[in-house]
Amino acid sequence: MADTEGAQGSADVTPQPRGATSRPDTGSALRPRGAGLVAEGRGGRERSLCVRLVVPEARSGAAGGRAEPQRRRPERPKRKCGAAKPEVRGGEAGAGPAASPGRARAERRPFRVRRQDDTMAAGGALLPDSAPLPDSAPLPDSAPLPDSVLLEIFLYLDHAAVLAVGLVCRQWRAVSRDELLWKELFYRYYRVSRDVPRHPAAVSWYDEFQRLYDTIPCIEVQALKEHSDQVLHLSFSHSGCLFASCSKDCTVKIWSNELDISLQHSSNMRPYNWSYTQFSQFNSDDSLLLVSGVFVGPHNSSSGEIAVISMENFTLLSRVRNKPYDVFGCWLNETNLISGNLHRIGRITSCSVLWLNNAFQGIESENVNVVKRLFKIQNLNASTIRTVMVADCSRYDSPDLLLDYEEQLAASSTSTCPVFDLGSDSEEEESKPKQTPEPAVQELPDDGGVPAEDELQQFFDDIMGGCVRPAMTEAELENKVAELFIRNRTKPPEVNLLSTDNSSKTKYLIFTTGCLTYSPHQIGIKRILPHQMTTAGPVLGEERRSDEFFDSLDHVIDIHGHIIGMGLSPDHRYLYVNSRAWPRDCVISDPMQPPPIAEEIDLHVFDLKTMKEVKRALRAHRAYTPNEECFFIFLDVSRDFVASGAEDRHGYIWDRHYNICLAKLQHDNVVNSVAFSPVEQELLLTASDDTTIKVWRSPRTVRIQQARKPRPRKLLFSWLMNQKS
Repeated sequence: MADTEGAQGSADVTPQPRGATSRPDTGSALRPRGAGLVAEGRGGRERSLCVRLVVPEARSGAAGGRAEPQRRRPERPKRKCGAAKPEVRGGEAGAGPAASPGRARAERRPFRVRRQDDTMAAGGALLPDSAPLPDSAPLPDSAPLPDSVLLEIFLYLDHAAVLAVGLVCRQWRAVSRDELLWKELFYRYYRVSRDVPRHPAAVSWYDEFQRLYDTIPCIEVQALKEHSDQVLHLSFSHSGCLFASCSKDCTVKIWSNELDISLQHSSNMRPYNWSYTQFSQFNSDDSLLLVSGVFVGPHNSSSGEIAVISMENFTLLSRVRNKPYDVFGCWLNETNLISGNLHRIGRITSCSVLWLNNAFQGIESENVNVVKRLFKIQNLNASTIRTVMVADCSRYDSPDLLLDYEEQLAASSTSTCPVFDLGSDSEEEESKPKQTPEPAVQELPDDGGVPAEDELQQFFDDIMGGCVRPAMTEAELENKVAELFIRNRTKPPEVNLLSTDNSSKTKYLIFTTGCLTYSPHQIGIKRILPHQMTTAGPVLGEERRSDEFFDSLDHVIDIHGHIIGMGLSPDHRYLYVNSRAWPRDCVISDPMQPPPIAEEIDLHVFDLKTMKEVKRALRAHRAYTPNEECFFIFLDVSRDFVASGAEDRHGYIWDRHYNICLAKLQHDNVVNSVAFSPVEQELLLTASDDTTIKVWRSPRTVRIQQARKPRPRKLLFSWLMNQKS
């Protein structure tokens, strides 16, 4: 019986000479590192360690005989998940001398560090339930380490090693899921400032680490090459089932967003004298598509047009003039869209008119208005209104993501409507309190002041009398006259702009503008009241006094740089702005010669409820074109992420809560536009000058899709069929 037990117990061990101590495997050596152990294999490479102990057992001969070592080829030890430590078996009494147990022989079981696509399993299940773990780690000649000691050791490891040691036993797995451990790993790996709290929707630090690690759309799954020229813009339908792309090949293409994206329709706009398409937007019920384009003309031409396409049969419903073309246009509601027009008054002064248009202009009756003037705004110093968009105020009190930890700092500001000067890169300058002037809102003179007409007449008299010193240039004179003229010819701004109580239907019209030079450096905000959201009523809009020619802006935010992109969060609470900063304390003497702009692109965040900046500018992307060649780079915002293109041949993704850059998406040329799916933020599209549209998905989504694909089944009789043939 002793022989049988000895033979069975020695199946997993190598026989050792009597009284000898087993030597460790020469392939690797154990050495201390900090507070833990690492395995150093051949070549000195460090790897994660998972130790299993196998103890040599005594070999006994027949009863009353001498123990003879069995001369046979040793078998490789069987490796089983969760195998228990074998017992040390000695010879029976009177059966001969027992073999000395000596020291346990430690055989290392190297653990493969998993890659991103298999380490973070869906749902956080790192081990299947059917794979039991031992209660504690079988360490040689020692009891299990206390949890506090293990925690201190694990703090020296990175996230991959922590996941690896969590597979050793139940005790190590419990310690490897410690909240303090993953909080430290999170701040260290993602380089997040320690004063930034955890995401308000996060359950644990482990889940939050996994969310940022596994749900970023950074894996390219498809490249669409149907466009023959630069792709300029992308837009999703609200249902996420379709998206549209605009290109310099003068087509707008509509794609079906399925597992494999396919082209559904393509419209060529060259028959309408278009040079190229530049922007598109679906209306709220996805039944109509707004497409903005540029007319064929000289290089300095600014004329464009907006076309409305039906999604039911892809027919063209109407066309609306749009000047300048970089107004782009946008939907105000399901059937009405906003366009622009520009009227020159002088060399550097003009008037921008924003029109409300009915999408069914060719279908409506002659007795129904199809167009109505919304606002008429005076422009100074060669500036114009561009890039219009509409923000809905009804969801401000229930945002998807509230940036609360920055709002506390913003609430300490005494100014209710500050103008932001964001050109500084110095931390010392940011730490100093800034004297922010009030917004550039045109104000009416007090009752006791000099009327604007008398002031303008006095100014002309001073010029004729030679009393104006120093002498003014022609541009300065034109700008001064325009300022005095509109002083008493402008409708006052809406009162109590920040209060949206009892105004659930109120919307904001947001656009880029300026007051110092032609490059857009300010954000203008104008409230749209409910009675202004229809074309019914007087053709030229609501009744106004005959001397009120212009509308004033309700709020102005100065960016102190060239604005090259804007985007709204899905809840319309926050406005994200791409800009290229001007030099600090620069002076603009000629509106036709704006200051040089930085190569770095700053991504600013403004709260439209408080009209304040709530995030420090994000940086990673770059641009290289000068002022006169600068073009729009479209960005997009999802529930948790914000993405933008850049001129450095990459698209970028940031986390909205932590303000960190999470991914760079490679292209072969400038990335002009990005677009998140509105129903699945783990799907992102990027459009580039390399004529391609790339589709990006998260590692988690890619794993799920690969698991759903049916694998070809091998025929059970394939081997037999091959033998017969």
